[in-house]
Formats: sequence, C-alpha cells, structure tokens
Amino acid sequence: MISEQTKALFEREVAKYPAGQKQSAVMACLAIIQQEHGFVSAESEKLVARYLDMAPIAVHEVTTFYNMYNQQPVGRYKLNVCTNLPCQLRDGTKALQHLERKLGIAMGETTLDGFFTLQQSECLGACADAPVMLVNDIHMCSFMGNDKLDQLIDGLKSVGA
Repeated sequence: MISEQTKALFEREVAKYPAGQKQSAVMACLAIIQQEHGFVSAESEKLVARYLDMAPIAVHEVTTFYNMYNQQPVGRYKLNVCTNLPCQLRDGTKALQHLERKLGIAMGETTLDGFFTLQQSECLGACADAPVMLVNDIHMCSFMGNDKLDQLIDGLKSVGA
C-alpha cells in the first residue's frame, strides 16, 4: 500500500515528465521508497510498477542494475568500494580486503551491530583518486589506503556511538 504522502511525492516526480511518460520517474520513485523504508523490497517494486503503469520486471531491472538501490536492509553506513580495473591496479581490492578484516564481515554482509554494510562497486568515475569508495551513496572518499580507511571507520563508529 502506498501512503498518501508517498503518492504526493510520486506525483511531484511524474509531473516533471511529458504526459504519457510517467515511467521516466521510476528512479525517483524507487529513491522515495528507499528513503522511507531503507531498501526497495520486491513488494515495493510491484507498487511502483503499478503506479507507473510498468511491467514489474522493468522496475526490477532498474533496481538490480543500479547499486544505489538496496534490495535488502543495509547498515547505517553502506560502504561501496570500487574494485574496477583502474582501482584494482591502485589497491582497490586491498582496500576491500582491509575493510573485511577490520569490520569482520565479507563483501555483501552487514556487521552484527547494524552499523556497516560492505559492498564492492563498479567504476565510481574517480580513477585518478584510487582507491575510492562511496559512503551511503553520497560521500566520495579518495586515496583510501589502510590508514585512511581506519580513520573513516573509527570516525563513523564514534558518530554513531
């Protein structure tokens, strides 16, 4: 069930596109759902599809294509580490492995305290700053060697404590 408040937000996004093109608002509608619930469930995908007159599989394709949409609950801090080739050549994989050891989780998992979810990411478009990562799909972090990774994790833990 979509709340009236959510419908109003959807309507605002749909209004940005020409008549008959409301499916163009699919990414914005998925972002609204995620903002409200923390992730986009299969049921939410169906609601968005129904609202936008789209096939459910078309909405699911968008959700699964972009890693900014969480398909399950994630930690308070979602850490996306770029492991694409340029970052790999500049220790992106080592950064991911360091975080796995420091947090005690594997890529794709969430810490038991619910603070951190660790994911690998495709190119974040900052190859010259490698290794790079994205925190909560918003904050780009560059030149993330072990010391900077430790500082980031310790700082985030202290904010949430």
